[in-house]
Amino acid sequence: MLSRRAGAAITVLLLCLTTSGCGSSGGLDATTQRERSTDSDVPFIGCDKVRCTGELDGAKYEVKLPEKWNGTLLLWSHGYRQARPAPPDFEPVETGADAAPSDETAQDLLGKGYALAGSAFATNGWDVLDGIKANEALHAWFSRQVARPYRTYVWGESLGGLITQTLAEKHPEWVTAAAPLCGVVGGTNLNLDLVLDVTYAVKSLLSPELKLAEYASFDEAVVNFNAAYKAILAATKDVRNGVPKLLVIAAIVDAPRQTRTYDGHDTPSRLGAVVESLLTAVGYGTYGRWEIEQRVGGNPSTNADTDYAQRVSAEEKSLPEAVAAGSVRRNLALLAQGARVSADSAARAKADTLGNPTGVLKDPTLTLHTAADPLVVVQNERVFGERVVAATKKRKGDLLQLYTRAPATYTTAPYGAGHCNFTTRELVGVVSLLDQWARQGAYPTTADITKAFADDPGLDLGYAPALWPDPKAE
Repeated sequence: MLSRRAGAAITVLLLCLTTSGCGSSGGLDATTQRERSTDSDVPFIGCDKVRCTGELDGAKYEVKLPEKWNGTLLLWSHGYRQARPAPPDFEPVETGADAAPSDETAQDLLGKGYALAGSAFATNGWDVLDGIKANEALHAWFSRQVARPYRTYVWGESLGGLITQTLAEKHPEWVTAAAPLCGVVGGTNLNLDLVLDVTYAVKSLLSPELKLAEYASFDEAVVNFNAAYKAILAATKDVRNGVPKLLVIAAIVDAPRQTRTYDGHDTPSRLGAVVESLLTAVGYGTYGRWEIEQRVGGNPSTNADTDYAQRVSAEEKSLPEAVAAGSVRRNLALLAQGARVSADSAARAKADTLGNPTGVLKDPTLTLHTAADPLVVVQNERVFGERVVAATKKRKGDLLQLYTRAPATYTTAPYGAGHCNFTTRELVGVVSLLDQWARQGAYPTTADITKAFADDPGLDLGYAPALWPDPKAE
């Protein structure tokens, strides 16, 4: 079956062949002409006549409309939400809908004429498929009840970034452009294997009784998280043995040395960043893993063939905090001796369906990631970029990858460090740049980027992520 875009192109081509020509449109198909329209006052049905908040197929939605509409719909996908109240505070789970990443961002974009829409999903947890279904339903509702968009840009953060990219690959017939932000764009299994590396290392070096997979219940997973939490905190107080173990664990997964709350300018701050990163990973490796195992019917992760010694760089081995009493060699030996974990093949195959971008891009795609992300490591972007090159056999003509870096010192990082720690300027810049790219059909220049981001101090156009911590796994 032809997509809407392909069908429109064929129709226009036939008209061109049987009439005097394509006229002033320059041969652009009908869909492209619509996407590149400069109309700034597109008719639509307002929230006084349609329900701009409600529920579709068990998922709450929210729509926000501008006074004058430029014809563009921004379809937002929120990040990961706990399936059940979880440590450390066991707060109630989120179920509400968000049309944008923040109220401030929403107001800025509404003022520029964008329509905003976002949905909760039918379930929480690693709910990529539910997220796609919710976005499909909301886009169809908007097109039917409000107006058919000239352009639809899908965007989202964290797990919502993975949903965004998966949605863009599935629906090129109505997605005009995509912006996965701080996204899990390396795919589900690659990232879960990395989480397993952390819990395996904690078990091997700090907490031998830790269970790594196939938890009997959510409560059992929480018990294991608490055990790991205590072991990691205890290690911070043991400078001779515990701290070197933590640094080796951080080295094998390339945990960042900065977070939103630790700038990494000295040893205590670097250690604080390491601990925050490891505890974040352990949460996903215990109660987070339990939820995923319920979805896929078993453990999808493996470290059966992993060589951890190859992951520790010479620089990491030489850190003064890491070399106490020859500890690097001893700790790597312990990691080599531990009992490895093998994935259930059916569960791993099913987990692969929960988001694994192919790199086959159909529309302009712009990613943004903090250079120091303790949850979704920035190397996800390296993996994704390499997939795009492999899929297209050429340069990344449909992909622009941008990064922000934090200042050298701070109390709380204003940008660049921390998971999805973006400013309103950066978020609006993403949309502005994507909009220019989609409307003009031209890959953004350096001048375009700096203008869209209003000379943002966090934007680092020279930054490039390192290889995935385990290059063989890519």
